[in-house]
Amino acid sequence: MRRTIVFAKRNLIEVVRDPLSWIFCIAFPIVMLIIMSIVNSAIPKEAGNTLFRIDNLAGGIAVFGQMFIMLFTAIAVAKDRSGAFLTRLYSSPMKSGNFVWGYILPMLLTAVIQVCFSLIAAIIISLISGYSLNIAGLLLAVAAVIPSALMFSSIGFLFGTFFNEKAAPGICSIIISLGAMLGGIWFDVEGVGGFMYKLGRCLPFLYATKLARSAIDLEFGVKEFLLPLGVVVFAAFILTLIASIVFKGRMRADQR
Repeated sequence: MRRTIVFAKRNLIEVVRDPLSWIFCIAFPIVMLIIMSIVNSAIPKEAGNTLFRIDNLAGGIAVFGQMFIMLFTAIAVAKDRSGAFLTRLYSSPMKSGNFVWGYILPMLLTAVIQVCFSLIAAIIISLISGYSLNIAGLLLAVAAVIPSALMFSSIGFLFGTFFNEKAAPGICSIIISLGAMLGGIWFDVEGVGGFMYKLGRCLPFLYATKLARSAIDLEFGVKEFLLPLGVVVFAAFILTLIASIVFKGRMRADQR
């Protein structure tokens, strides 16, 4: 455990030192929150659009921001692998689990901080727009997005293990675009229906968005909260397990 914490501190410092992490993990989601709120204010009420209303938007932006956590996890792992930093550490007493959680834990902390900033911005926007947000729901949302943060961190860890630092960001960008579309962040996937909705139901992104929005609205129904929670937790568990197995195999291959 001590080795994991020491390694996690090192990786957290690397994230804090990188100005891009502040731009994409903190600033960019808030900017998107502001822009989409302005777009919502320009939509006539008669249109009946609620997707960009601040309670729905806040949950979607929280999940959208976590996708960049995936990107930075992939870059961190791929960069250390390409620079032979990890190869040197393989000779230390550290186990594969120490490496996996040493990368994921600081990303989880970053994700929680990111969500807190986004929700604080959402509160300010709600006060300006005259729409009240439930504080208890916002606090619950911080806890509810932790499974999805683990899921995205694990995906990033997998990409960082498989690909180099040039290829990993490109692959992550595809997942970010795919997750934003199929996750129902920018438009109503269920309302669109058809193949896109069927595909969205087969992937965990839509459930992550539903979970965040239901937590904010304090909706605890099976379809709204419990099912999305189960899917995201299961996906996070499976992806973390796969990431650990893949990294352990790559670790053994690099030591030969």
